[in-house]
Amino acid sequence: MAGTLYLCATPIGNLGDMTPRVVETLMSVDLIAAEDTRNSIKLLNHFNIHTPMTSYHEYNKVEKARQLVGQLLAGQNVALITDAGTPAISDPGEVLVKLCQERGVPVTSLPGAAACITALTLSGLSTRRFCFEGFLPADKKEKKLVLRELSEESRTMILYEAPHHLVRTLEELYEALGQRKITLCRELTKRFETVVPTTLAEALEYYKTEEPRGEYVLVLEGKSYTEKRQEEIASWENMSIEEHMAYYEGQGMDSKTAMKQVAKDRGVGKREIYAYLHKEE
Repeated sequence: MAGTLYLCATPIGNLGDMTPRVVETLMSVDLIAAEDTRNSIKLLNHFNIHTPMTSYHEYNKVEKARQLVGQLLAGQNVALITDAGTPAISDPGEVLVKLCQERGVPVTSLPGAAACITALTLSGLSTRRFCFEGFLPADKKEKKLVLRELSEESRTMILYEAPHHLVRTLEELYEALGQRKITLCRELTKRFETVVPTTLAEALEYYKTEEPRGEYVLVLEGKSYTEKRQEEIASWENMSIEEHMAYYEGQGMDSKTAMKQVAKDRGVGKREIYAYLHKEE
C-alpha cells in the first residue's frame, strides 16, 4: 500500500503560526522533503523534530520527484515543506503533486500560512475576486504577454517580487497598466511587518531614493468595469455604424439582432440606429 504525501504549510515569518497538526505530521512521517534543508533545520530544531530530511528544489524537481514517488509507492509517508508558506505555491511542489496523482499516490494538504492570502486581506483592495500571478516570467517575450493580459484583468492581482527586482517590476507594471492602486507588503507576520497602500506612480517615486529590502507581495487593483466600458465605447465610436453592423453580421447575426447589439455597444436606442441606416429611404 502506498504512503501519503503531506503538503505542510510552514510559517512565513512568525513561528507561532506553525499549526499543531503540521508539527505532529512532521514528527510522524518517514521523510521530510525540504526546499532548503539548511533553512528548514532551524524550523525543525525549534519544534524538536528529528525526522530525516532530503532536499527537493527547483533544480532537482523532476529527478527527485520520481525518487520520492518511488519511496511513497514503497509505503513511506513523506512531508513536503517549502522555506516559508504553503508548498506548490510559487515553488516546485506542483511537479511532485502531479506525479503522485498520475501514479495513484494519495496527497493531502495541511493548511496554514500563505503570503499571498495574508497580503490580500491586508491590502484594502477588493477581495471578492482575485488572481495570483506569483513572480513575473524572466523571459522578456513571455513577460510582455503576461503584462498585456494583466492590463485587462478586472480582478485584484497578487504578485511576488524580490527586493533587487522591485523597481524594475514597478516600472513594467506602470508602463503596462497605467496608474493603479497598489499595496506593497513585506515582513508579513514579523515584528517589522510593513503594509503600504499607495499607487504605482507614488511607489516608483518612493523607491527612487529608498532601497527595497525583504521579499515583497504586491497587491494590485484590477481594471474597473467602468474603464473597460468607456474603452469599449470609444473603440466602437471609431467605427462607422455601417462597419459596426458589418462586424456583427459577419459573425452570423441577422440584421435585427446586429442592430440591437450595435445600439447597446454605443449606448443609444435601437430606433436611433434604425433611423440612421434608413435615413435615405
